[in-house]
Amino acid sequence: MKKENRKLAQQRRAEERKKQERQRKIKKFLTYFLPSVCVLALAIVIIWDGVQNSVKAETTTQESSSDTSSGTEADSTATEDSDTGSEDSADTSATTEDSPSPVLSTDTSLTVQDGDSVNIDYVGSIDGVEFDGGSTNGTGTTLVIGSGSYIDDFEEQLIGSHPGDTVDVNVTFPENYGNEELNGKDALFKVTINGIYEN
Repeated sequence: MKKENRKLAQQRRAEERKKQERQRKIKKFLTYFLPSVCVLALAIVIIWDGVQNSVKAETTTQESSSDTSSGTEADSTATEDSDTGSEDSADTSATTEDSPSPVLSTDTSLTVQDGDSVNIDYVGSIDGVEFDGGSTNGTGTTLVIGSGSYIDDFEEQLIGSHPGDTVDVNVTFPENYGNEELNGKDALFKVTINGIYEN
């Protein structure tokens, strides 16, 4: 009987040791694994947040640079062109104070030609939907025909029109335009010729 009790006691102790060893391994695993998972999760959240902020900042930068850099890039063109126009008239008045400033003529018998300075308004759309920065909002902007300051083929399509005309100008934005919504897209600009500047 004692041998059996001893054997049972040894088996119980062996099982207890195995159980304690398993618990020790689990504790060790949890002690190292859980903090590692938490640190990894935190790192992923921080990186993801940084990526999101970077994408937002890049998008904002691209939008603002496309709004201020060139061509039919909307309101900036109005600003640039009006700045250029005012610089040109400032230069002209500085060099020849007696010569009159250019006057905007709305005479419908005039025809837009290469080299003319015109005042225009436009509204741009892609697939019938107006896009941000694609309109002068009725404020008018000055454009020198043939200057190449707008998207390819934009200016050429205005040649032959008259003050008061509304011209459908079809263009394709360059693939590397800098604005994901516009890159490589076909656009329609409804352009109103407000007038032609005459000296």
